[in-house]
Amino acid sequence: MEATISKGPMERLMTWLGAEGIEYEIHEHTRAFTASATARAEGVDPRTFEKVIWVRSAEDGDALMVVDSEDHLDLKKARKVLKSGRVTLVSEDEIKQLAPDCDPGAMPAVGSLFGLVTYADFAVRDDPEISFNAGSHTFAVRVDRAAWAEALGVVYADLKVGTWREPAWSRS
Repeated sequence: MEATISKGPMERLMTWLGAEGIEYEIHEHTRAFTASATARAEGVDPRTFEKVIWVRSAEDGDALMVVDSEDHLDLKKARKVLKSGRVTLVSEDEIKQLAPDCDPGAMPAVGSLFGLVTYADFAVRDDPEISFNAGSHTFAVRVDRAAWAEALGVVYADLKVGTWREPAWSRS
């Protein structure tokens, strides 16, 4: 998709998508603050709308973790994947400083925009197309999952909570 790049949270994302040759669709939707609510606003299957979690490991620094919108990140699994003794969620205040052109909690699932490796749960690998926030609580982007993963060098792993549904912060 050809689009005129405008100032704002989507500028770097659209530039990256264009540079990587990834076709995309940008959708505007009603303001939504969670990945599940955004999937509903977008009218897409919540299993194809991705939630992005910025984490910090004690040994290797920061990374982006991507799980389906209705799933939760398991920090024990993230520790194992990152080979770290400790993994924490990066605070919203710090994310505002690290990604100032993005609305807090609406980072795109593109770690390279922030100098980070992108990890995704195995369930993400099953989808031909995925959607995620485009840096805004009112815009989302839909891309070919395989092209996205190849361009980023996505590392797939078991990241989501198993049978119990506690939030990630309660299991660290």
